[in-house]
Amino acid sequence: MRVVIVDDEPLARSAMRRLLAAHAHVEIVGEAESAEAARALMSSQHPDLVFLDIELGGGSDGFDLLDSLERPPIVVFVTAFAEHAVEAFAVNAVDYLLKPVEPQRLEAALERAARQRALSALPPGPGVIELRTPRRTLFATPAEIVAITADGDFTRVFVAGQPAVMILRTLAHFEELLPAPSFVRLGRSVMINRDRLRSLEAPTRSTGRLVLDGMAHPLTIGRAATARLREILASGRS
Repeated sequence: MRVVIVDDEPLARSAMRRLLAAHAHVEIVGEAESAEAARALMSSQHPDLVFLDIELGGGSDGFDLLDSLERPPIVVFVTAFAEHAVEAFAVNAVDYLLKPVEPQRLEAALERAARQRALSALPPGPGVIELRTPRRTLFATPAEIVAITADGDFTRVFVAGQPAVMILRTLAHFEELLPAPSFVRLGRSVMINRDRLRSLEAPTRSTGRLVLDGMAHPLTIGRAATARLREILASGRS
């Protein structure tokens, strides 16, 4: 995996080099200390992955850099500030590491990046679904899709081991696209891959929580969706 390190602190770049040296499948193809230098480096080297600091010198930050790239590589943010995490995942970063970076967290980030790289390399074809956003295109098989939730005209697609992808498609589009009975729609705003359901909890009378293989956190659903799922599960047992 071809990697670029972008950080305005020389000591931080040196620390990341030392950590990455333990991973034989990683090749560091360049370093940059500013957004301008990083743009030039990525244009010439075409890395698979960038370890990107958020606060860069020269009046630009890591988000500005990504906005300026037509086809950004896979991104892992590395920063001393936890408050940017939500914004980082909104731009489809695969991970968010806090300085000083722990070797175990780096290994997990590299594994996530490798999975995304493998999924992105899948050619579209029978049984492969294209998930296109302005920043990246992800190819996934139906079995890798865990759940889909609606948000207006958009849907949030959860792929196993990946950050959620926001797509300008309706839930009805995916209902037609994905195979039944593996995929079941539980209401107006949620569809799940039944094969990935591990448990259903009901912490209150008005909500349910689904534990799904491939999602880091339980998915909360409403009372009607919970009742619908119970009906489906009971029907399956009978």
